Amino acid sequence: MADSKRFEGYGVLVTGAARGIGAAVARRLAEEGARVLLTDADASEVEKTAAALRELGLAARASGCDVADRAQVEAVVAHAVDAFGALDVLVNSAASCTPDTPLFEDGTDEAWDRDLDITLTGTYRCCRAALPHLAASGRGAVVSIGSVNALQNFGNQAYSAAKAGLLSLTRTLAGHAGPRGVRVNLVVPGTVRTSAWEGRDDELDALRPLYPLGRVGEPEDIAAAVAFLASRDAAWITGTALTVDGGLTAVNSGFLARVRYTG
Repeated sequence: MADSKRFEGYGVLVTGAARGIGAAVARRLAEEGARVLLTDADASEVEKTAAALRELGLAARASGCDVADRAQVEAVVAHAVDAFGALDVLVNSAASCTPDTPLFEDGTDEAWDRDLDITLTGTYRCCRAALPHLAASGRGAVVSIGSVNALQNFGNQAYSAAKAGLLSLTRTLAGHAGPRGVRVNLVVPGTVRTSAWEGRDDELDALRPLYPLGRVGEPEDIAAAVAFLASRDAAWITGTALTVDGGLTAVNSGFLARVRYTG
């Protein structure tokens, strides 16, 4: 558990919080004193996650919310404001990632639309609904979860395009929201051990040599970065994409392993 209480008295909304990165973020911010509303399209699972946090003595509640539905987004933001009296931090973690078809031309509009609608447009919907409340709080912050897929080709075309869109949205919204006292930043993770990798430990082990730090990420690694950007420790940081990827995109370990430099 984090020792700091940087978020004492804060009201926080986390999307995609039933499991994985979103759940780890909710726990980290709650451990640091925040009152957190966990939301997810999987209403029953997110309630279990919030209940587990309450068993630890943390201030957590849950609400089902499909970020593809504007009415549900607006309702859950209103719920957070009503429950906490204010909304200080929004964390956008909800995403959709559809496996690629073997041939690009065999991809469907439905899969493309779903990934963009949840991952990119869902974040837009949440920011749009939350921004007036974040501005009113006097210490508002938005932190969204991106991906190294936005920076290099790691497959998953629709998901990658959506995550690349978050880079632009972060910058443009930071420019708009800054004069209103709201900071907007993005965390860009590499491979993180979440339920998406369940039963694929061999694949994760195979990826380890590609990471200069010798391992894939854990949800807690990303939660720590989110906590920093959401806190007053980052009071002069906005419009930034913080890469948290164990050095993956800085060092081409696969290339270096196959090249012998002779000077």
